[in-house]
Amino acid sequence: MEPSPDRRPRRDRAPGTGASTPPPEPGRPPAPPRPHRVTARGDADQHVPREPGRGHRRSRTSVPTRPGTTAGRRRRGGAATGPRPAGTARAGDDPALDGAGDPPDRPARRRAALASLVLAAAASATLLVAGLPGASPPRSGPADRPLTADEAERVAALRVTNVRDLRAGVRGTVGAGRDRIELLGWVDWARPLLYLDVGGPGAGADRGLVQATTAALLVRPAPAALPTPARPPLVPPPDRWRLREPPAGRGLAAVRDLLLGLGADRLDPVARDGRWLRRESLAGVPVDVLRAPLAAPSGDPRPTLWLDRDARLHRLAGRLPDGTPVTVDLERADRPAPHPVDALGGRAGQPRPLTDDEADRLAGLPARLRRAGGAAVTVAAPLDPSTTLHGVGTLSWSTPSAYLTVTDDDTGRRTLRRAGPGGVAHAQASPDGPGTPPPMPGGLLTAAARPPTDALDRLLEAALRAGTRPPDRPALRIRADATAGRAVDVIEVPGGLRWWLDRAGLPHRLELRTPEDVWIHLTLTSTPPKRADSRKVGPSDAE
Repeated sequence: MEPSPDRRPRRDRAPGTGASTPPPEPGRPPAPPRPHRVTARGDADQHVPREPGRGHRRSRTSVPTRPGTTAGRRRRGGAATGPRPAGTARAGDDPALDGAGDPPDRPARRRAALASLVLAAAASATLLVAGLPGASPPRSGPADRPLTADEAERVAALRVTNVRDLRAGVRGTVGAGRDRIELLGWVDWARPLLYLDVGGPGAGADRGLVQATTAALLVRPAPAALPTPARPPLVPPPDRWRLREPPAGRGLAAVRDLLLGLGADRLDPVARDGRWLRRESLAGVPVDVLRAPLAAPSGDPRPTLWLDRDARLHRLAGRLPDGTPVTVDLERADRPAPHPVDALGGRAGQPRPLTDDEADRLAGLPARLRRAGGAAVTVAAPLDPSTTLHGVGTLSWSTPSAYLTVTDDDTGRRTLRRAGPGGVAHAQASPDGPGTPPPMPGGLLTAAARPPTDALDRLLEAALRAGTRPPDRPALRIRADATAGRAVDVIEVPGGLRWWLDRAGLPHRLELRTPEDVWIHLTLTSTPPKRADSRKVGPSDAE
């Protein structure tokens, strides 16, 4: 029986297609068979929707569906009925899934898609990190470029901005390694005043508290203090302060000059020879990191500055004049008003002319002192870096005379001092003698008085002179204060003298400014007046 035409092998068609193969022309070799090609979109470039539970399949829709083959039955049922004919595709094969039959550019397209995914992931990670608290924003603009006009003007306004802000917290490091000195405290540009606790492995004799003005530097040594500095108390301890004069350009003197020099009452010249380095964030504040000349005293011609948009300096890194590296952070939100020690003039005030009542109290001071008779006195006198004196004694305005025992805290040397209208006489005393003045020796009583030799002699002379005549030039009220539980007015008279007068006009302290720009003082404790009738001092006597 002859096979049906539908079952007869079709040798006139190209394999894998439904088109007939034309007969070869005479004299021309037959054309090679066209390779089987399956495109990603199917032969008819149409998309077949995904079937539930199956992979993404594409098939032809423009030609009749092939009948199931042995390979197809093997894929579904797992049974193989014979070898697969060569050059035929299995009905279950999907070139879109296994990559068989891909066009030549398909691998390149896949690599491009993979690269795009990697770049997108990296960008997402960068945005995530930038959004974290405290993270620095990505750098923008070219690195290490000249300053713009706005940046140069902000550098020029830096020191004026500090004075406008009055104060800032200080956290700094000087040196490195075992020679490192650590600083913690405040700088007050309005006064100006620097108040620090000094620590670190290289602090040495400087370990402890430091207060400094532009002209004077005082230390309160604390050799047993912890290595790491702590925030100093706003009201400093009243005792054990020593005047220091460290070498210029080194150590604490250089740090003092740098920090106090960051304040000025006028704009600096605009210098355009600086460089912009990068953008950063310090404590959540965006800043520009610049290298630019600075008018403040520094050994670095162009320190690195962390400057915000309002010309506020947040960090400085450079070198001191001796080449020591220094880094200082200014904490702009930490700005209390620290109290200067008495040797630096005490609390700041607002000087003004005296009122009529204050002027009357000052004018009646000589008569009031003579009625008081005298007072017990104590002395605190940091005269110079090698001489810090303290003493006790008595003072009489009725005689007038003063007699004190004075001890040098640095050497332990003890002297006796007698002051009177003709000058001051000194006598050597035993270093292990009593702290209070002994009976006045005859040699001191008969010794010739001579003009004052130091600031303490001048202070004693001024205290005695106040009992004879009032100041002849205008005075100023510096501030209100308190001592020994009494409210007082601090009044400065010509010659660098300050009287602490209570509301009754009685003195409790007398201060004198020295050439070293520190204040030495006599604390006065009134004694009952010596009167023949022994009557007590009443309100009428005080006035």
